[in-house]
Amino acid sequence: MAPGVKLIQKVSSTLLFARIAPHVIPALDKAVHRLTRGRVILSAQLLPGVILTARGARTGLPRTTPLACMPEDGGTSWLLIGSNFGRPGHPAWTGNLLGNPDAEVSWKGRDIAVRARLLEGDEREDAWRAVLRFWPPYATYQARIEREIRLFRLERR
Repeated sequence: MAPGVKLIQKVSSTLLFARIAPHVIPALDKAVHRLTRGRVILSAQLLPGVILTARGARTGLPRTTPLACMPEDGGTSWLLIGSNFGRPGHPAWTGNLLGNPDAEVSWKGRDIAVRARLLEGDEREDAWRAVLRFWPPYATYQARIEREIRLFRLERR
């Protein structure tokens, strides 16, 4: 584990982080991604990340969201975690994927067409265990909210 990761995990588990991060991190990620023509996502220096473009569930308009992800199978599929930084409501992008599962991700500078699938049952439990090994603060997020954090698997289409 890289130096400082334990400290970052501890900080990212705090309520203060949950209040501030949703307003700062996505804006920085979008700006850096745009300035580097898709080659860099700032937060991906710590956790792997994608820029998700999905159609809005109500409007049908494209919605772009930078997200941490857990790559699977060498980058042929990805797990997205709807943690919302441990805040009560589901993040909007999860509703968009439920309504419109065909989406696109920018991954390491490449745009890739994907189909999202909400994980349930045993498949979700297996993925949740893997996610907690990958980034333990997700357990803190789940512990402070009543809703079940949504997990999606994105697969190339």
